Amino acid sequence: MEATINNTPEPTIQRKQRFTGKVVKATLAGAVVDIGLDKPGVVHISQLRSEPVKRVEDAIQIGQEVDVWVRRVKPEANYYDLTMIEPLALEWREIKKGDTVTGKVVKLETFGAFIEIGAERPGLAHISELSHDYIRRPEDAVKIGDEVQAMVLEVNRRKRQIKLSLKALYAEPKAIMEEQEAEERVPAKTAFEIAYRRALEEGEDDIPAAGEAEATPVRKKTAAEREEILSRSLQNRPR
Repeated sequence: MEATINNTPEPTIQRKQRFTGKVVKATLAGAVVDIGLDKPGVVHISQLRSEPVKRVEDAIQIGQEVDVWVRRVKPEANYYDLTMIEPLALEWREIKKGDTVTGKVVKLETFGAFIEIGAERPGLAHISELSHDYIRRPEDAVKIGDEVQAMVLEVNRRKRQIKLSLKALYAEPKAIMEEQEAEERVPAKTAFEIAYRRALEEGEDDIPAAGEAEATPVRKKTAAEREEILSRSLQNRPR
């Protein structure tokens, strides 16, 4: 009898991945949960809920369906390390300076806005980081409940502080500012310059093309008009 070779690849399991399983066994150390994969899942007693648990039976019952998350990935282990405590979307080690995060404004103070980004604590966007424009109150830029994007300016794990900036993601319109500055640097054209330019444009029609006959009387008249315009402009030119 030939041996059957199982070529089914092992499932790809990632940290924080969510499953719904059934409790199949309870021990002093925790619970065993069937999540429908090739290996059982194990939830340590400390991971049954956020509050301390003295007995496993106080938190779960055999046959109960529970939501679990992958706590740690151990490919060499014969079980999956699970937790029934929903993990944070962002942990301290995952938050980096310069990251762009999405969150919800949950609190406003005179000095800034607190934004829930899925970390242990909300991040703080100082009032000076809410807008490029001058604002007197945070309410002038954001409201409680607003979903916003922000850049992480600083992460202080010791103090459990996250500093955010909304305006860092929206640079000042430099192109518009530079264009306005350029316009301010260009002096306004004088009446003489305008008249001179107009005369030159009108005079382009008086130049005969190659092989064309000499200027007709009409064109001579136009040239004369041009000379008159220039003469008047020179007389009126400020000294």
